[in-house]
Amino acid sequence: MDTTLHDPLVGQLLDGRYRVDARIAVGGMATVYRAVDTRLDRVLALKVMHPALATDATFVERFIREAKSVARLSHPNVVGVFDQGADGAYVYLAMEYVAGCTLRDVLRERGALAPRAALDILEPVLAALGAAHRAGFVHRDMKPENVLIGDDGRVKVADFGLVRAVGAATSTTGSVLGTVSYLAPEQIEHGTADTRADVYACGVVLYEMLTGAKPHTGDTPAQVLYQHLNADVPAPSAAVPGLAVDLDDLVASATARNPEVRPHDAVALLAQAREARAALADEQLDLVPPQVRTEPDGGAEAGSESPTSVIARPRPGGGTGGDDGVQRTSRLSMPPQPAPAPAPAARPGGRLPFGNARRGMVAAVAAVLLVLGVGAGVWYINSGQFTRVPTVLGQTQAEAEKRLADAGLEVRAVERDHSTAYARGTVMAADPAPGERIRGNGSVTLTVSRGPEIVKVPNLKGLPLGDARRELTRAGLAQGKVTQAFSQEFERGTVISSDPGAGTARKPDSAVALVVSKGAPVDVPDVTGDTVGDATRTLEEAGLTVKVAAARVHSPQEAGSVAAQSVTGPEKAVKGDTVTLTLSKGPRLVDVPDVTGKNVDDARRELEGAGFEVKVEKSFPFLGDTVESQSVDGGGRAPEGSTITIKTKGL
Repeated sequence: MDTTLHDPLVGQLLDGRYRVDARIAVGGMATVYRAVDTRLDRVLALKVMHPALATDATFVERFIREAKSVARLSHPNVVGVFDQGADGAYVYLAMEYVAGCTLRDVLRERGALAPRAALDILEPVLAALGAAHRAGFVHRDMKPENVLIGDDGRVKVADFGLVRAVGAATSTTGSVLGTVSYLAPEQIEHGTADTRADVYACGVVLYEMLTGAKPHTGDTPAQVLYQHLNADVPAPSAAVPGLAVDLDDLVASATARNPEVRPHDAVALLAQAREARAALADEQLDLVPPQVRTEPDGGAEAGSESPTSVIARPRPGGGTGGDDGVQRTSRLSMPPQPAPAPAPAARPGGRLPFGNARRGMVAAVAAVLLVLGVGAGVWYINSGQFTRVPTVLGQTQAEAEKRLADAGLEVRAVERDHSTAYARGTVMAADPAPGERIRGNGSVTLTVSRGPEIVKVPNLKGLPLGDARRELTRAGLAQGKVTQAFSQEFERGTVISSDPGAGTARKPDSAVALVVSKGAPVDVPDVTGDTVGDATRTLEEAGLTVKVAAARVHSPQEAGSVAAQSVTGPEKAVKGDTVTLTLSKGPRLVDVPDVTGKNVDDARRELEGAGFEVKVEKSFPFLGDTVESQSVDGGGRAPEGSTITIKTKGL
């Protein structure tokens, strides 16, 4: 059933630039479309993350990591990434469009390849991986599905940056079953994957190209994993009699169970592959494996080409060798076709005998019917009995079941699990995954979201702040803002309360604010003017620590007494807090201005401006307004802030 017409993106202009023309493929994480960059007028592929996953920061980070990883590579055998962006709920990568097929399609059609064709595919794959390894990252998911063969014969590696969790290898999903066949033993046993894990996977791919089958098989993923850990990859010559021992050695070197024995990266394996090719004669390179299947039309005529019959065409005016991974020209070897039978001799007059002509017509009709029957049979074996699991992620259970039923599939079981990316009641996973091939009468297991997992805030009262943080982490929550407050009940540094409170239901990773005790409050006494000894005793009796500042200041207080203190007042400190005392150097002496004979108001302003307090005494009958005398003569010196008394004249 063609669902392209129902895709909301087809026909739309994404991010004001990319016109989406058709849907190419659907995966568990993203959908790939053929699109046109309207600015540069070029065809490209758009990989668009499923909107339901775009709300999950982990998926988005992994998605963007693919763009950044490939952007670091500039290699002819790597599918390039041109752009990355978002348009509303759609997060996308703009990638190079490769018209053609995958190596999986070729193996499905041909069964096995001649050594020359297998090496012609392997070498550019290793060149691409070698560039990645030297750039500092690992593919981690090499398999025939990720090897693209263009209609022009170019070989490219796709899906860099999509790092998959090794723990998923034990899943029973169809997508993982296709991947476990290429996992290195250390990925299974220790969860580690370096450049040698890619080397192992390439060795398995080479074995599959030479023999048409995977080296380890089983009814369950666990059986396949067990064989990876406990059995060597068999020599391909055991399945293909006459295959050169150099190819056996190449496969054995790449798939050694001990990673220390393997080539350290794809560059080293590429060198071994080229040495093996150089050691083989033409008849060894062109050996036709018994597993090779002829094409449905009985084989291509000499000189004909098809997208899957040619690995590469020579570049105009250019060679085919070199270390840059440029592909050589090579056909996927097919069994030699029998030469056509000689035409019957004509009788005199140029006519064939009637009987011979009739028999020839019958034979021709029979041949056509035979070809049609063989073609239909091959089509049914390879494609006709299979369908692809439709996209059901993000749909309700009822919608997903209906869509599967429309595709001729049944729901095997419905499981439920928590999810922050999918709304409650919607499908969050399918087994086999959307886009996977499945027999037309097969069944699918759906996993329906229960919505976000809810956690409860633990009781944190009385716990030290560090212990409270650990309790929040253990409960799946995060520490929020921390504030401090005085408390008579809770010791200093322990939690007084949380927001939200204990027992409140919250989504995982929600922040919880904490109020932490500063301890019991202390009223700080005022000791200014006291001697250092008296001030220290008073403050220590209140439970405080005393510190005396090194520098002294001028103040109205007597020299050596307390001029100022760092904290004073009720509930301003807790027991153990430090109060710093600043001692007085005594008052500063300043010049006293002469104000005798001046108006009282003018005299007051002048004295106050010099830093003195002013007291006015008037002589009886108190009607005079001129200063007759002052307590400190003008021109003398007096302590700053002291009082100067001025007297007025009587009448």
